[in-house]
Amino acid sequence: METTSPPAAYDPLRFCIFTTIGLLAWALSPPVVVAAMGGLGLAAYYRAWRRGLHRSRCVLGDTRVVMGYLALAFLLGAAATVRTLAHFVSAP
Repeated sequence: METTSPPAAYDPLRFCIFTTIGLLAWALSPPVVVAAMGGLGLAAYYRAWRRGLHRSRCVLGDTRVVMGYLALAFLLGAAATVRTLAHFVSAP
């Protein structure tokens, strides 16, 4: 006798993820979160690229273009974070 499992329910996980990222950005300051997410995304895409991923489902398509975008986001977020910290340190 063969049993069939019920169809899987739709899991709106992305909304949970995006909300968490938004809350982190609100709490920590946007540049810190941009740098963190850019760095994590860049590391993940680099690993995937090394394993043979050449086209991403990302709107940008080519994995190298996506990595360039993530690297730029990481660098801009890190620079803005350093600038903000330097402003607080040098304030009288």
